[in-house]
Amino acid sequence: MLTIADANERSVQIAYGEKGTGKPIILVHGIASWSYSWRHAIAPLSEHFRVFCIDAKGCGFSDKPIHPNKIGYQIIELQRIIEELCSEPATIVAQSLGALISLALVQQKPELCDRLVLINMPIFLDTLPTWWMNLLGYFPLEFVRVVDRSRLSQKMALFLRGVTGYFRREVVADPALINSEDVYWITYPYIEMEGAIARYAEDLQLAIKVIQGISSDSNNLIRRVRDNLPNTHTSCLILWGDRDRWFPYTHGERLHQSLPNSQFKLLQNCGHDASGSCSDRVNTALLEFLL
Repeated sequence: MLTIADANERSVQIAYGEKGTGKPIILVHGIASWSYSWRHAIAPLSEHFRVFCIDAKGCGFSDKPIHPNKIGYQIIELQRIIEELCSEPATIVAQSLGALISLALVQQKPELCDRLVLINMPIFLDTLPTWWMNLLGYFPLEFVRVVDRSRLSQKMALFLRGVTGYFRREVVADPALINSEDVYWITYPYIEMEGAIARYAEDLQLAIKVIQGISSDSNNLIRRVRDNLPNTHTSCLILWGDRDRWFPYTHGERLHQSLPNSQFKLLQNCGHDASGSCSDRVNTALLEFLL
């Protein structure tokens, strides 16, 4: 465990794993996820690098405090994690919301990162990608917290895993890749750990506020990242699944056109959960870029 001050200046413990030696790589997961999403990348990357796989606050085995967060809190906390773990500029490999957070951090603190990999990133969206995210995002947060504290998720574990397995068809290109072991571990923190579901619901509410403010708020997180793309010169690889149903690959092409010093690679027969469901293509692309 790593102890940092979070964006509210409160002490929290961040769970992470470390493997390998050499230049540091930080693996950053997306929303409704945890470090398990990088299960297939750690071994091949650790043959060449010192790999850190982190659970963001509220996710996986990290602390899940109940105090409210402000928009962009993940940027501050990712910065503090990297500063604590790395004595030199790190390579950041990030997926989905983790990619947006990582790019925002690199724009603010370019000295922390020497190379950046962005996978299936939500940057040109105008709504949350699924109806069920919107549904949970508009639920009264106190109600979600009561349900969370009641540990109803443990009593409904079989049902929740079944629902998760069904909806994973949205993020993988081939439904045959969905298996019970992955579903068990993907859902594990949300079923077994108090606070995980409430933190997820709060993150969705913050995401809705950010998306709604893109056109009207000049200080909006996504708008700032978009506006700063031409001034972002960190060496960057953009990976995108050709069958990402949440964010189409045209978003990746547009990002590549706007981001200097970037490369773009389309991953064939790959959905949104690239690191989990088409890891062979992701790992090959990573090593080609990094070595």
